[in-house]
Amino acid sequence: MASSKDRQRKLARAKYDRQQARRADREHRRRRITAGVGTTLAVLLIAAGGAWIGGAFDSDEQTEATASDDCLWTPLSRDSNNALQETGTPPTKDLPEDGTETMTITTDKGEPIVVSIDVASSPCAAASFSYLAARGFFNDTECHELLADGAVHCGDPTGTGQGGPTYSYYDENTPAPLPEPEPSASAAATPEVTYPKGTVAVVGNPKGINGSQFLIFHKDFTSADPQYSILGSVTGGMDTLAAIGKIPTVENEAGDKVKPKDKITIKTLTVGTDAGTAPTASAGAAPSASVQS
Repeated sequence: MASSKDRQRKLARAKYDRQQARRADREHRRRRITAGVGTTLAVLLIAAGGAWIGGAFDSDEQTEATASDDCLWTPLSRDSNNALQETGTPPTKDLPEDGTETMTITTDKGEPIVVSIDVASSPCAAASFSYLAARGFFNDTECHELLADGAVHCGDPTGTGQGGPTYSYYDENTPAPLPEPEPSASAAATPEVTYPKGTVAVVGNPKGINGSQFLIFHKDFTSADPQYSILGSVTGGMDTLAAIGKIPTVENEAGDKVKPKDKITIKTLTVGTDAGTAPTASAGAAPSASVQS
C-alpha cells in the first residue's frame, strides 16, 4: 500500500503538471496577442481551450491563476508533512523578471558566500528565496548534507530533507540532458560540465516540486540527466565553499554517509537587489532583505 507521503507526492506532481500546462498556454496566448496574430474569436477559442487543457475546471484545484500571474505557488499542507513551516505564499504578480539579485549567505565557516541569482532565468525561484529570506526563514539553520555529487545541501530547517515552506513551485532553469555520444567519439573525451563549481541549484522533493532547499556545488559535476534547476552562481566566498567541501562526512540516521562531521550553520541568508536593478514590489509583498557585506 502506498504511504501517505507517496500519495502526497503523486497529488503534488499532478497539480504541478496542470500548472505547467496552464502556464505554457498562458505564455502562448500572450505571445499571440502581442504579435497581433489571429482574430478576437480565435483568441477567445484559444483561451477557452487552454483553460480546459490546463485543468481549470478540475474539482481538486484549490487556486486559479490569472493571465497576469507571474508565478504559481502550490499550497502544501502540514497535516501530511509536519516538517513544513507555515509561511504563506509569495506574491504572484509584478515580480522581477530581469537582471540579477545578490544572495549573501553568512556561515560559521569563514567569509560570507555571495551568490548572483539569475532572475531572468529563474524569476519564481528568485521571488521565493527573496520572500523567505525577508522572513528569516534560513537564519540559524544547518546545511545538513555533503553529497557525493560535490555539493553542500542547505535550506531545510529540519535537516531531514523533508522540510520547507508550505508551498511549492516548478522548475525553470534545468540544464538539458547530455546528448548520446557519437559512436566515433573518443572514449577519453571530456563531457560537458552540467553544474560547474559555484553553481547554486534548487532541490525538488520529488523533482520539480521545489521549496526552500538548495545545493551549492563546491566542485564540477556532470549529469547525463540533470535533476536540479539552477538558481545562480557563487561570486564571492569560494574559499569558504572549498573549506566546507573538505569537511569529513559521517552516517546520518538513514545510514547514508552524507552528514557533515563538523556542523555547518547558516547564521543569516539575505537577498537584495544588485546595483542597477530596480524591481517593482507588488502590493502587500514583503520588502527585500538587505544585503550584508
